[in-house]
Amino acid sequence: MKIIIVDPSNQHIYMNLAQAYEAEFSKIMQKRPDENGLFPLDTKLEGNVTGYLLYVDGVPAGHTAIANESEGNYEVCDFYVVPYFRKNKVGKRFITQVFEMLGGRWEIKQVAGAEHAVTFWRDVLSEYTSGNYSEDTYHDEKWGVVTRQTFCHSSHRD
Repeated sequence: MKIIIVDPSNQHIYMNLAQAYEAEFSKIMQKRPDENGLFPLDTKLEGNVTGYLLYVDGVPAGHTAIANESEGNYEVCDFYVVPYFRKNKVGKRFITQVFEMLGGRWEIKQVAGAEHAVTFWRDVLSEYTSGNYSEDTYHDEKWGVVTRQTFCHSSHRD
């Protein structure tokens, strides 16, 4: 497993995986592809948002987009693992390595209807933080009702 920051040389790989991510959430988000079969992206890699690619055995296996909201404060904007690779806790290991690389405070949101995502994040954070994270539900301006988890990397372990 290898994690690489997205740059101009590999941005096309990120964009391909982002289309798969958008397609997977298209029913929940009520989004249809355009006349070229492409979905509009909710998260763009610009400004304070950095993309990361996951490779497994040299094959692109997933991506994540992380917003650096302020010094040491991060939000997981997008997180996707190709279904073929959703085994052996690949997604959990991927995001755990990103948490370790960046440290800081974290926020993760899941839109209403994405119960599989809520379950995934609860599992990841329960293990990673030994249960030392907060969760609430609120109305987000952009996403509507979301489930949100937050934790501070520096106090996540005993």
